[in-house]
Amino acid sequence: MAITTEMIKELRSTTHAGILNCRKALEASDGDFQKAMDFLREKGLATAAKRASRAASEGTVELYSHGNGRVGVMVEVNCETDFVARSESFRSFAHEIALQIAAASPLYVTDEEISQEELDHEAEVATAKAREEGKPDKIIPRIVEGYLKKYKDENVLLRQAYIRDDSLTIQELLNQTIGSTGENLVIRRFERWALGEGSEDEESEE
Repeated sequence: MAITTEMIKELRSTTHAGILNCRKALEASDGDFQKAMDFLREKGLATAAKRASRAASEGTVELYSHGNGRVGVMVEVNCETDFVARSESFRSFAHEIALQIAAASPLYVTDEEISQEELDHEAEVATAKAREEGKPDKIIPRIVEGYLKKYKDENVLLRQAYIRDDSLTIQELLNQTIGSTGENLVIRRFERWALGEGSEDEESEE
């Protein structure tokens, strides 16, 4: 059964689970809404989603340096209480997120941070490439959709495959950690620096 955007939206509205998790649940249950909800509950994703509305103002700013100082990462990860913020599991999670950012170079935390202008630009690039390759006009929208999905999967932190276990996304790792800590956790923001990055652009402007 084809999984539509409307089905995903309805499941997300009911469970507050992430879009990717809702799609996986619907695919695993062949579009059966009730089975998809059960799937999310079994995975602990619906439970994690329920905690998402709770305030997360404690946490840590994790600093990580890689390659003898060639790459640096600063990431803010929030939780609900100072007790969890000081726990080994939370600190370990924050460190893993810093490692992920260093290794996989995401540009955003969530899909929502990508501007419509950027998505439109990427769609134009994909359309032009498909036409240049002689693809039929009727399949170009599907090609563009696939291109944009790949772009998000590569550049959005929560959609990236976890570097230690590519069967998990960072969103799923986050959900697991929410389940184990019993608190809402939020990856708030991050910065990543690489030695020499941007220096060529600066020189070209001079």
